[in-house]
Amino acid sequence: MNIRWRRAGKGRTVLIMHGWGANLESVAPIVDALQPRAQALALDMPGFGRSSPPPSRWSSIDYARFVKSFLAAQGIDELDLIGHSFGGRVAICLAANPEPVRIGRLILVDAAGIRPRRRASYYLKVGLAKGGRLAGLFGAPGRHLQQRLRRRLASTDYLNASEAMRETFRAVIAEDLEQRLDEINVPTLLIWGSRDQDTPMWMARRMEEKIHNAGLVTLEGGHFSYADQPQRFSQIINHFLVNQVRDD
Repeated sequence: MNIRWRRAGKGRTVLIMHGWGANLESVAPIVDALQPRAQALALDMPGFGRSSPPPSRWSSIDYARFVKSFLAAQGIDELDLIGHSFGGRVAICLAANPEPVRIGRLILVDAAGIRPRRRASYYLKVGLAKGGRLAGLFGAPGRHLQQRLRRRLASTDYLNASEAMRETFRAVIAEDLEQRLDEINVPTLLIWGSRDQDTPMWMARRMEEKIHNAGLVTLEGGHFSYADQPQRFSQIINHFLVNQVRDD
């Protein structure tokens, strides 16, 4: 696989993982915040940016396995983690089962991983979508109906994904990583936008409850809290990763 990555700064390595549909440029504010005092490492995750897509349908655990292989290729066996949104899913899987990597501290930013609360309208959409996939088997009229239903029902992330990545998208959003949260034993900081509609605040509070050594900081903003409040975000992560006395 061809993987695009960037390393900047000096000091302890901090791996930054972007959200779904994004790339390493999207986390540039985090890289810039860390660069003076740590070594920030960011990459285009497989299937995003300029990196090769996965060879098959991947789950978050598969992405975590890939990250371990990537770190081994870079000769990195100790680091801190920052994961935003989908990158938070991967970070949860890594922190819950880090070996052979040693993870010191974890920051989850507007992270996904907890199954959303579903309304009846959601299950209606799922039923219609399954009907659309079935209709696609019946020639051109069926495929036309399938495309119309897909445009009306599918999320923007799904529609913007390549055909190769749509199976991975379905696998990822079906996951519930809540049971893995109590397996995380590293100091963890949750940073959340107060108006986040993609991963609402109740998910942040649930993660804070389930992770043994976790704290929650709320910033004014939405799902990209690190971009909405860059100066405050920079102060918070540098205090957590650099200024605090560490015994990890």
